[in-house]
Amino acid sequence: MQNPKVAHTNEISIKVGLDENKVPIDILWTADKNDGNAEHQTCKAILLSLFDGVHQETLKIDLWTKDMMVSEMDRFMFQTLRALSETYFKASQNAALANEMQRFVQYFGEKTEVISPEK
Repeated sequence: MQNPKVAHTNEISIKVGLDENKVPIDILWTADKNDGNAEHQTCKAILLSLFDGVHQETLKIDLWTKDMMVSEMDRFMFQTLRALSETYFKASQNAALANEMQRFVQYFGEKTEVISPEK
């Protein structure tokens, strides 16, 4: 049931192509644009988290194609962790904890060689 206060809706769609062993080999996603048209885009990985407010649990889907390289996964995780720390700060205004998260992101980026070590 849709909230009566919702004025507009957009749709996001994810299609996963699987091989004979049900391993992802192709991930396509679309999102409605302002004009209502959507373009398929391909990607190698998705991390989708949904928070169930009733049960106070996070539901998640993590998928990546079998041709995704470890170096690409390192970069994907680095960028995701960086974005999560920024999102956490925007939502909570907890600068101290967001900064600690950023310290870990820096460490992760350096250890995976996604970024150069700070001097």
